[in-house]
Amino acid sequence: MKKIFCWLWSNPKSLGDVNMVTEELKNLYYKRLLPIEKYYSFHHFHSPSYEDADFDNKPMVLVMGQYSAGKTTFIRYLIEQEFPGSRVGPEPTTDCFTALMYGDTERIIPGNALTVDPKKPFRNLNIFGNSFLNRLQCVQMPNQVLENISIIDTPGILTASKRKLSRGYDFPAVLRWFAERVDRIILLFDSHKLEFSDELTWAFGALLGFEDKLRVVLNKADRMDSQQLMRVYGALMWSLGKVFRTPEILRVYIGSFWSEPRQMCDHYQLIELEEEDLLSDIRNLPRNAAVRKLNDLVKRARLVRAHAHIISYLKQEMPTIFCKESKKHNLIYQLPVIFTKIQQRHQVPAGDFPDCTKMQEKLLGHDFSKFKALKPALMTSLDKLLTTDIANRMPLLQQQEMSKKSLPSVLDGEFLGTFRPEHYRRDPFKELPKDDESSEIDLDGWVVERYKPKYDEIFYNLSPSEGKLSGTKVKKWMITTLLPNSVLAHIWRLSDIDGDGMLDNEEFALAVHLIEGKLEGHWLPRQLPSHLVPPSKRLSTVRHED
Repeated sequence: MKKIFCWLWSNPKSLGDVNMVTEELKNLYYKRLLPIEKYYSFHHFHSPSYEDADFDNKPMVLVMGQYSAGKTTFIRYLIEQEFPGSRVGPEPTTDCFTALMYGDTERIIPGNALTVDPKKPFRNLNIFGNSFLNRLQCVQMPNQVLENISIIDTPGILTASKRKLSRGYDFPAVLRWFAERVDRIILLFDSHKLEFSDELTWAFGALLGFEDKLRVVLNKADRMDSQQLMRVYGALMWSLGKVFRTPEILRVYIGSFWSEPRQMCDHYQLIELEEEDLLSDIRNLPRNAAVRKLNDLVKRARLVRAHAHIISYLKQEMPTIFCKESKKHNLIYQLPVIFTKIQQRHQVPAGDFPDCTKMQEKLLGHDFSKFKALKPALMTSLDKLLTTDIANRMPLLQQQEMSKKSLPSVLDGEFLGTFRPEHYRRDPFKELPKDDESSEIDLDGWVVERYKPKYDEIFYNLSPSEGKLSGTKVKKWMITTLLPNSVLAHIWRLSDIDGDGMLDNEEFALAVHLIEGKLEGHWLPRQLPSHLVPPSKRLSTVRHED
């Protein structure tokens, strides 16, 4: 069963360890790697330099896929609420890159303002021009999930029939910029519409080299029978194998990520297990964030080393006075051979070199005579970074991982588990208003009261003990509604007002009322409004305050 999708961070020591690891990585980058990047003009050929925000910000999840694949609905499913600017429909409804991040108050930051904020990891996106920045925004909102990760929603990838429409910016290049910096890439496919368009193929090209971050999701899988699902799954695996051409098979998750009741099908349990695997992977991102940052730093350092050898070789081969232009074009043409020579001469692995074709395109606009020759001191410093400095930081990283495993979390138990009260953090809706506001609460009226007789019948049929139902009994009944478990978990949090891990007849009536409202298509409240609080719970809270 799927567990509640949230985190409870309450260990200051662990947070201190995270900050310590982050500071160590920043020091390594700024003192050892950045000077070499600048000396060999690495940023002119590859990605811009890292900034503090790239190290300090929360893990990021990039959600992408063709339009109508369920990207926005998937994000709503994760954060359990709507977000400003989101819209769902069969046509392309999202033409913006939207970064969902935590904030005390809800607000939208437009792209141009976002790229000048030093606390956000998006400053270098201004290289893609105003056409892109006009389609970039950040939505800040108070949300428990966003306290620990940030989510990037992307425009739907166009199908072949709509590819004639120009975006006005380099879409694959933007995707690659994000792919380099995010912790996880979620690629969604509609199980009823598998079409590999040109733009989708180009998008795949932008993800090459980041397959370790990629998770593929075959969405809306409850809308077909098992035989159809097997055929679609096989077709998707075959198509992905042709594109990525890696010996490792990409993991494809089967799911139906939305908050509405699922259709009962033969593979219903498979969908539940697959969704649990994917959500567990996302939940572990904060724990593994430091490892990912270290891994990206090592990959970048190895690319910088290969780049330095390439630039110095081209500088060395250039003539002093005559035939510079013809020699330059000849060197660009022979770049694959040059790569092989550098591999053999300096023992640089082939996997550390950049894409040869893209490097040739970049070299056309540069003057080779202005390149820098190989500087032994810088290369020694870089080798020391890769062989010694990184290894010396590993014990600190392992110490941080050990401490984070001990973090208390609702994820330690099964979803809804035994409903132990310590699994839940008291929410603001449980707080009693101040004395001067108490008069606004109607202690007699309760909107659930009119339906309570039929709810009580269900309650007593479940055989309560001492006037209350245990979490196990409520769980067995709730899952028969076919609502996703994340929705049921939210309903439980709203209904267990006294936090004792059980439901009395009023709390159970409230839970059933919320379930019926959800089944009718209404959005659940984030906090329990006063008119839904049972009168006995209001009075007991007043007496407690007195």
